[in-house]
Amino acid sequence: MTTYTILIILSGLVIFSYLFDLVSSRTKIPSVLLLLLLGIGLRFLVDSLKIQTFNFLSILPTLGTVGLILIVFEGSLELKYDRNKNKLIRSAFLSALTILLGTITVITLIVYQITHHNLYTCIANAIPFSVISSAIAIPSAAALNKSDKEFVIYESSFSDILGIIIFNFAITNHSITPSAFIGLGLSTFLIILLSAIACVVLLYIMGKLVHHIKFFLIISILILVYAIGQSYHLSSLVLILSTGLFLNNADTIQNMWFRSVFIYKNLTNDLSQLYQLSAESAFILRTFFFVIFGFTMNIGELNNKLILANGFFILISIYLIRVFFLKVFKNGSVSPILFIAPRGLISILLYFNLPASLKVIEVGPSFLFLVVLGSSIVMTLGITLSKRKTEEITV
Repeated sequence: MTTYTILIILSGLVIFSYLFDLVSSRTKIPSVLLLLLLGIGLRFLVDSLKIQTFNFLSILPTLGTVGLILIVFEGSLELKYDRNKNKLIRSAFLSALTILLGTITVITLIVYQITHHNLYTCIANAIPFSVISSAIAIPSAAALNKSDKEFVIYESSFSDILGIIIFNFAITNHSITPSAFIGLGLSTFLIILLSAIACVVLLYIMGKLVHHIKFFLIISILILVYAIGQSYHLSSLVLILSTGLFLNNADTIQNMWFRSVFIYKNLTNDLSQLYQLSAESAFILRTFFFVIFGFTMNIGELNNKLILANGFFILISIYLIRVFFLKVFKNGSVSPILFIAPRGLISILLYFNLPASLKVIEVGPSFLFLVVLGSSIVMTLGITLSKRKTEEITV
């Protein structure tokens, strides 16, 4: 395969992804779903033409991690904080926490019935299936009203963060002991402290940089700190979310010393450019990640009736638990937020980060692909039906 052929393929994928975004805005079909189908189609084409390819799974975790960072950062840069939102943030956090714990519990029982492995292994394998993917949820919430959109951004981001915390806790502690919880508390304190320092330092750097290239430097520093934190099993997604929130709300801080040192004339313009760069970079990485994930799937395994049945049970349990806790913690109608519970990038990343000793054959990549695909389809149908119902009521 020549250099020009590779460039044609990469450019074509980006163009298709752009077109999918346009289709998504009109039909409410998630562009991620279309990208997965594109990847599957390319796999059939490559196999029929007998073209030799390399192992794309080797780059998938890296693409996904950077994409997750940029998507959460992009979403947090849209959020403006005020005290009136405390209730919304609290309900989003409690919703994310209770739904996550409830889903892990039920899926653990399903995985146990499928595999008959020990409870610890079943819990570790259940966690990736239980976390809402902010990479899919946040873009899909763009058409919702402001309150529901902010709820989805907070809830899906909290779900990602809590999911990573629980996942790291599970794979580093084979048994629940007081020392394990002390370690969890210490790591949580460290990441909060690191986040506070990073927020202030990055804002200071943005104000002092005079070089015409500075936003990729900011993003690179964020990725660097995230990677260092994750290598020590810290939940570094907290840092990404808090940094975006802090940068976008720094100008509301009224302390005179703070404003004289950190707030500068072009801050608003710089934040706008940083958001644009993050959004476009996230778009590129999301494109390649989901196309590659679809490309690497063995669709033949989906003919297994047992996989289909168990995947169906997991999807049913996800939405039953979700509707129950949303009614408890969210004011007003739970539709269409009920349906915005996709599994995607974060689920795939957590699955591929499972230690080899904890992975089980019965709950493999094809099983994960089925849940990712199924939850995206449910979200598409749910948003479309909710929109039609709203239009009928309005008329």
